[in-house]
Amino acid sequence: MNHQRKAIVIGAGIAGIASSIRLAVKGYKVSVFESNSYPGGKLTAFNLGPYRFDAGPSLFTLPDLVDELFVLANKDPRNYFNYYTSKTACHYFFEDGTFLPFSSDQDKLLQDVERILEIDSTPLKNHLERSRYIFEKTRTTFLERSLHQTSTFLSKEILATVAAIPNLQIFTTMHKANEKGLNHPKLVQIFDRYATYNGSDPYKAPGILNIIPHLEHGIGTFFPTEGMHGITKSLVNLAEELGVRFHFDSKVNEIIITGKKVAGVKVNGVDHLADTVVCNSDVKPAYKHLLSRVKAPKKTMEQEPSSSAMIFYWGMKDSFPELDLHNIFFSENYKEEFSAIFDKGEVSDDPTVYVHVSSKLVPEDAPNGCESWFILVNVPSNGGQNWEEFRIRIREMVVQKLSRILKRDISSLIEVEDYLDPVRIEQRTSSHAGALYGASSNDRMAAFFRHPNFSKVKGLYFVGGSVHPGGGIPLCLLSAKIATEMIS
Repeated sequence: MNHQRKAIVIGAGIAGIASSIRLAVKGYKVSVFESNSYPGGKLTAFNLGPYRFDAGPSLFTLPDLVDELFVLANKDPRNYFNYYTSKTACHYFFEDGTFLPFSSDQDKLLQDVERILEIDSTPLKNHLERSRYIFEKTRTTFLERSLHQTSTFLSKEILATVAAIPNLQIFTTMHKANEKGLNHPKLVQIFDRYATYNGSDPYKAPGILNIIPHLEHGIGTFFPTEGMHGITKSLVNLAEELGVRFHFDSKVNEIIITGKKVAGVKVNGVDHLADTVVCNSDVKPAYKHLLSRVKAPKKTMEQEPSSSAMIFYWGMKDSFPELDLHNIFFSENYKEEFSAIFDKGEVSDDPTVYVHVSSKLVPEDAPNGCESWFILVNVPSNGGQNWEEFRIRIREMVVQKLSRILKRDISSLIEVEDYLDPVRIEQRTSSHAGALYGASSNDRMAAFFRHPNFSKVKGLYFVGGSVHPGGGIPLCLLSAKIATEMIS
C-alpha cells in the first residue's frame, strides 16, 4: 500500500486555501488549521441586521489567478465562481468640487481627463504604457518566481528584466516618477495612491511600484457576483471537494521540528504529524510563537511594517446615485498624510477616504433603497497609540468630509455600524502590528528582504501577504503557487 503524503496548512487565509488546493491536486492529504471560526482571514464577511459587508479587501484584479485553481483541479471555474468586469475603475472626488471618473475604457478615460482637467491626455497615455511595460518586464521574474533562488537569476526571463532596468524606475521614488511623467497635480495624486495597495509611501517607495496601475487600467477591475467573500467561499468549496479538511477554532501552538526537518504541528496540546507544513500565518508572529527555537532572519524581522487601516462599516438608509462601486475622496494634504502614517505614528488631520459600495453590484447586501458602505482610512500600524481616541476623531473627520463633498448630512443616514482598527486587525488575523500587507515597500531592496517562500527547515514553507511576493489577493495567490511548486 502506498503511503499518502500528508500536508498541514497553518491558517485559512486566501493563500492558505490556495495552497491546500494545490497540494491536494498533487496528491497530498491536506489538513488546514485555522484559529478563527471561519475561513478567509481578511477576506471574510459579516452581517449587521439587514446589511451584509465584505470585511476586508474590496478590489479584485487578476481574476485568472482564481480561475487557475479550478482549472488545475479539472473543474470549470464558472460552475463555482463568477464575476463582473467593472465599467469604472474608480471615482475620484476632490475638495474643490472636481469629480473625475476613471473609466476602465482607456479611450474614454483619456477623453474625460482632457475634458475635466483641461489638459493634454498624452502624458497619461504614456504613463499607462510605462506601467504596462514594467508589468511585462518584471511579472515573471519578480512576481511568479522566488527572488531567493539562484535558478530565478539563471532563467531566460531574467535577461529581459535586466535589460529593462534603466526603464523600470527603480532608482527614483514613485512620487517623483509620477510628477515627472504626468502633467496635472490631481493625476499625480491619483497615481501616488497606488502605493497604498501594498501599504507604502509614494514619497519613499521606488517607482517600480508604478506596475500597479496596469492591473486596473491595462487588465481591468472586477467584482464577484456574490461579493468579495465569494472568492473565499468558492475556493473553500473546491478544496473540500478535493478532500481538504478544515479545522476551525484550532490555533496552532507550535511547528514541530525534528532535527532540521518539519514533523508537523501542535494544536491544543495534540501533535498532528505531516511531511510538509505550509505556514500562512504572518511571518513575524510565526517566528516568535511557532518557531521560537529557530533563528529568525534579521532583515525580515526588522522591516518597516506597512500601513494599517481604520475601517468603518455603515448601513446607509438612503442611496447615493453619484457613488459607484469604488470611490476615493482625496486629502488636500496628501504628502502630510503619508508623513503622519510612516513618520509620526499618528493620524492625518485631513485623511483620504475610500468608500466602497458593494450593494451597487450585490443588491442583496442592503435593503431596497439603502446601501452598504465600507469606508477605509489609511493609518499607521499599531505602535501603542490610543486607537479609541483616534477612531472617534477619524470618524468625525470622515463624516464631515463626506457630508461636505456630497452635500448631504451623512451622520443622520447611518443605520447600523461597526469598525476595524489596527488592534482588531491584529487580534483577528494575527497580522503583526495590524499591518495590512506585512512589510512596506519603502525601500528599493524591500522585495529582497521579504521572507522567502521556503525556509531553512526542510519541508516548511511560507505563504501569504507577509512573505514574497507581497500583500493583496493576487500576490497572496502567487505566493501559494511559488511555494507549492517547490514541493514535489
